[in-house]
Amino acid sequence: MSSTASTAPSPPPGADSGAGVGTRARGGRLYRGDLGMWSWVAHRITGVLTFFFLFAHVLDTALVRVSPNAYDRVISLYKNPLVNLMELGLVGAVLYHALNGLRVMLVDFWSKGPKVQRVMLWTIIVIWVAVMIPSAYFMLQYNVEKLFGSGN
Repeated sequence: MSSTASTAPSPPPGADSGAGVGTRARGGRLYRGDLGMWSWVAHRITGVLTFFFLFAHVLDTALVRVSPNAYDRVISLYKNPLVNLMELGLVGAVLYHALNGLRVMLVDFWSKGPKVQRVMLWTIIVIWVAVMIPSAYFMLQYNVEKLFGSGN
């Protein structure tokens, strides 16, 4: 008998060995992910976007103490359709980040949270869409009036 211990054979390269793990054409691993993974990614991205907005907001607001005229010039630059679209994106990012943050807290601290996390995710998506539709309507009115006239 040999002194080397026998081991179970390993699965062939590219074999599916678990949930969420698939195969590529050449045998490498590919994480397919699901809605939970994408909500995690979106939560991180919206958090970073919100951080950078707050950083820029603090800087431009602090400018009023240095030079009120410079502050007025910077604020006047913000009054254009592109910035209006960016503001809508900011509202969407902050709203998603806040709603998903509540969901994450419920998953972490509520005993039934992990069992209903997928339902909660779909709920926040529905709430997000329900709030973003009227928000987009009212926020984009400025763009429509700026680009096409007020209609009066």
